[in-house]
Amino acid sequence: GDERPADVAPSIAARRAVEAVWRMESARIVGALARYTRDFALAEDVAQEALAEALVGWAAAGIPDHPVAWLLSVGRRRAIDAFRRRAAADERYALLARELDEFTPGADLLFDPDAIDDDVLALIFTACHPLLPKESRIALTLRVVGGLTTDEIAKAFLVPVSTVQARITRAKKTLAAARVPFAVPTVAARAERLGSVLSVVYLIFTEGSSASGGKDWMRNELAQEARRLARVLTQLVPEPEAFGLLALLELTSARFPARIDENGNAVLLEHQDRSRWDPSAIVRGRAALAKVSDSGLGLGPYGLQAAIAECHAVASSVAGTDWARIVLLYEALGEIAPLHNPPAIAVMDAVRAAFRDVPAVAVFDTAFFRAL
Repeated sequence: GDERPADVAPSIAARRAVEAVWRMESARIVGALARYTRDFALAEDVAQEALAEALVGWAAAGIPDHPVAWLLSVGRRRAIDAFRRRAAADERYALLARELDEFTPGADLLFDPDAIDDDVLALIFTACHPLLPKESRIALTLRVVGGLTTDEIAKAFLVPVSTVQARITRAKKTLAAARVPFAVPTVAARAERLGSVLSVVYLIFTEGSSASGGKDWMRNELAQEARRLARVLTQLVPEPEAFGLLALLELTSARFPARIDENGNAVLLEHQDRSRWDPSAIVRGRAALAKVSDSGLGLGPYGLQAAIAECHAVASSVAGTDWARIVLLYEALGEIAPLHNPPAIAVMDAVRAAFRDVPAVAVFDTAFFRAL
């Protein structure tokens, strides 16, 4: 009986270390391996193989001093092995295996500081490629960029683990079949592709802020991951609409502490204790929105929604809210991003009704609250 704790402890420590490294560095690890192999699907596969090997190796030999370099080194060896296995069927893989083996010194060049940002950005654009269906883009982004496990993604979206695994597998096969290059899009293509990336981050946040299913009304961890991804995007792609999205997520999440009561039920905007709103998130959101305004390019769809959220964030009460500005912002939003879904149309009707008769706050129904 005394031996079991000693045997188990290293395994637990190894698992925790592997999970922590993957959570923090997954984008850099997969990105570096994708640059190295020129094959996104293979990079993700060998990264997972390296993680599996770490669970065993770190438990036996201890956690290495440089865990990321350790994982990259193992991933590199697994990639070369994979190319050698494929060489029998295709000479191109034999050539790649020789090139990687002979001309790349090792994992030291994989984690090139000058290439990290491009690797991560290329990874984000690849995972969010418009060729992939929405569900696959979300799963792949959370897996390779966010560092969530398939089990965590499945729990977040209330679907079986096998469903998430299938989405990721199909996504990688689609990217491979279409020969999508692992690269940052050209400047000309970046604007169009950025829309797909921002949409994925927004959808992740939406699921976190207003869960589509399950007993929990909100999933803060998922919303927090979306905010983290939005911050990464503004650093890598400092475009106005990226800042607009970040502003929207910050200003919306500022109200999270007051949105749920002690019984886990939703608290409508009119009843929220505004003293519980997060002032630091409001400051961050307004700063991001200011960057959009400073660009001189006008507000896009996310920027307009952020401006609406700002009106609520700075108001001392429902009655003290600048409804005239909100109506104008919603009308502008309807012009550049027409509203087709019933909840969004309900929001528009609610805002107009509220502006006509501010005391009649009964118009703030659940659909309105969820969109806010």
